[in-house]
Amino acid sequence: MNLLAPAQMADYRAKGHLTVRDVFAGEDMAAAVADAQAWAETEIAALDVAGRAWYLEAAVPDRAVLRKLDNPVYLRPVFRALATNVKLRALVTQIVGPDPRVFFSQLFFKAPGGGGPKPMHQDNFYFGPNDLDGMVTAWVALDDADESNGCLYFADGSNLGDVIPHAAPDGQPFNLLVPNATAAKYTMTPAPVPRGGVSFHHGNTLHQSSENHSDRWRRACAIHYANGKTELVQPALTYDPSIVVAL
Repeated sequence: MNLLAPAQMADYRAKGHLTVRDVFAGEDMAAAVADAQAWAETEIAALDVAGRAWYLEAAVPDRAVLRKLDNPVYLRPVFRALATNVKLRALVTQIVGPDPRVFFSQLFFKAPGGGGPKPMHQDNFYFGPNDLDGMVTAWVALDDADESNGCLYFADGSNLGDVIPHAAPDGQPFNLLVPNATAAKYTMTPAPVPRGGVSFHHGNTLHQSSENHSDRWRRACAIHYANGKTELVQPALTYDPSIVVAL
């Protein structure tokens, strides 16, 4: 099995993120997209008024499009298979150490012609782990992700800094973000990921995504792994320990 070369590991440690191409085959991504869309249709039909306000994409007013769904790895066998894939698990273990577990996962739908941005944040602020190096996010590109349809942007080297206090905009208590005055101090670098590739980023790495100005989807699954010794000791939000997926 092809693991990360020393130069790739050094790049990850220095910049706080690394893109690995071709982790998954095209048929894996097709199955994931089909399952994601079927799940989304079911969830949209069940949303109440408050749920529609939070989960539907406001920038696409002419149709009901979800922004995201939580815990696909726990709830959906197709995404459980992605998270436990032998190649992905080996890469995660190389980055964070043995006995990785999935503490949380998210499925993002960034719709064509209006999928909204996600402002700057750090995953370690959300999770509050006892080991800041013990967690990594594997961002699986279900579609090609580039600058036109809303790929991730990173502040290179910010993984070597501190966890920055976040704040929530009015009426969005779960949307914890780096304040604008602090965010303006960082230069953000785009990180395109081809379909089937994975962008790995350290929990301290500042990142954000842009709007989708294209006519293409930008769907992705973010899988948040931690090694066997890492626990969420000071999380900013509530995470259910009963849904942790051991690999």
